[in-house]
Amino acid sequence: MQVKINIDGGSRGNPGPGASAYVICDLNGKILSQEGHFMPHCTNNQAEYTALKLALIKSAELGAKELFIESDSLLLVKQYLGEYKIKHPDLAARMQIIRRLAAPFTIHIKHVLRHLNKAPDALANKAMDAQQSLGFNPIQHLPDDDEIAAPAQKDNSVNGVEVTPVKREAAPAKKDAKKGPQQPDLFGGF
Repeated sequence: MQVKINIDGGSRGNPGPGASAYVICDLNGKILSQEGHFMPHCTNNQAEYTALKLALIKSAELGAKELFIESDSLLLVKQYLGEYKIKHPDLAARMQIIRRLAAPFTIHIKHVLRHLNKAPDALANKAMDAQQSLGFNPIQHLPDDDEIAAPAQKDNSVNGVEVTPVKREAAPAKKDAKKGPQQPDLFGGF
């Protein structure tokens, strides 16, 4: 199934209270799901990234396979496409989660001007005004980032060959050669 997704996020105060929003429609324009997700404290960029994350989670719930995503955040789009570096560690961690969620989809993402992205903007503002999440057919299960993150993998290969720790038998201890007379032990022996 192909879907069209518009995403937006914002923060009042940057950082401050904010919201992320997505609107998912079929290709005929029928709304399948929309949600404004309230965030008590975030930056504008964190809200934008969260909007994309939420849209991907809901798209998977809907069974979508091909996503046509529009965002008015040029930074998010360019960073997703790898055209801009992600310097902030928090955003880099968020992008790892997003890329993991995006893996099963065919994704087309583009930047649009703000006036062409009014629906998710209005939804994000409603969530900020209400200071709570709201929507139509929202995400059923919002996983923690730990549930989404790739399990830590031990890479034990070098040059394409698996390597393991080297274990050697201990070398026999060298016997001290007696040099001259031994000093007697003052506490009990020679």
